[in-house]
Amino acid sequence: MKNVIISIKGTQNFIQDPSDTVELVTDGKYTYADGRGELTYMESELTGMEGTKTSFIFTPNEVILSREGTLTSRMVFREGKKNTFLYDTPFGSATMGLDTHRITSSLGPKGGDMQIDYIVDFDHAMVGRNSFHINVKEQGGIN
Repeated sequence: MKNVIISIKGTQNFIQDPSDTVELVTDGKYTYADGRGELTYMESELTGMEGTKTSFIFTPNEVILSREGTLTSRMVFREGKKNTFLYDTPFGSATMGLDTHRITSSLGPKGGDMQIDYIVDFDHAMVGRNSFHINVKEQGGIN
């Protein structure tokens, strides 16, 4: 695994409220081979999930976002396929739905970019349309 700088921009577009965008830049680990890879980092107090390890595991067909620690969840993003996942927090658990509209990726051995556009629902009611834009750069390298 390589040491990398990860930049994540997450946007949540709620039905009745204005959109909310959060940006995070952090150190992490990255590995890539044959179109498959893994990106991991530790959440901080700034994200409200201190003590949680976040991983993005990706293949040409899907992305799995997994969190373990103070918050536990496993979200599977696959274009055109709806998945459900358990969102477990210190305050309780909920089953959520995930409908992935588009995944684009230029991730390769030295990093790159990935974007995921998806809809989240709770009890079959749409909560909002969200997106992740992730950039991965080797530490000390130019990407």
